[in-house]
Amino acid sequence: MTIATIATPKKESPLLFEGMTWREFKAVEQLLDRPGYRLSFLDGVLEIRRMPGEPHETVKERIGALLELYLLMAGFDFTPTGSMTLESEGVAVKREADKSYKLAPGRTNPDLAIDVVFTSGGINKLEIYKRLKIKEVWFWEDGVLELYHLRGEGETLDYEQIKSSEEVKGIDLDLLLRCINMVNHVDAIKTFQKALQN
Repeated sequence: MTIATIATPKKESPLLFEGMTWREFKAVEQLLDRPGYRLSFLDGVLEIRRMPGEPHETVKERIGALLELYLLMAGFDFTPTGSMTLESEGVAVKREADKSYKLAPGRTNPDLAIDVVFTSGGINKLEIYKRLKIKEVWFWEDGVLELYHLRGEGETLDYEQIKSSEEVKGIDLDLLLRCINMVNHVDAIKTFQKALQN
């Protein structure tokens, strides 16, 4: 049996504006505080992306539904924090992940950030997450999941690409990805749930 997978639309590039101070960025952010745009900031570079369309939102919500099902069944005491704004003037960064999670009580920042990538180019998202000290980052792009875990301290802090999640221990990434990429949402959830119950 062949399983149909989600089609990926043509990728757009974001608008980039260089040489901005944090204060200038915050002023522009207030001016562009309207639906339809998402802003990120790193090292004086403002990135403006149009809000994603249905294919992006479908994948994002699918990942969230599957992951939350797993976290619930695996006994995690988690809090979904969605696409909450993550920013720090001290390290001059701002980013909104597509999905984010605190995986234990009492966390200040999310332990996991997830980005669904339907665009090309732009600022270095891993560098932003590193400065915000997000422990693990997942990127879904063109039907593939890439995972990164934060290692080291201080100057040696950096992400290492990993094959299995260290924050969401025990999750079967092959199964997760197969279900993320299925066309029908309900079929994807049922397939994932059935596999978890076996």
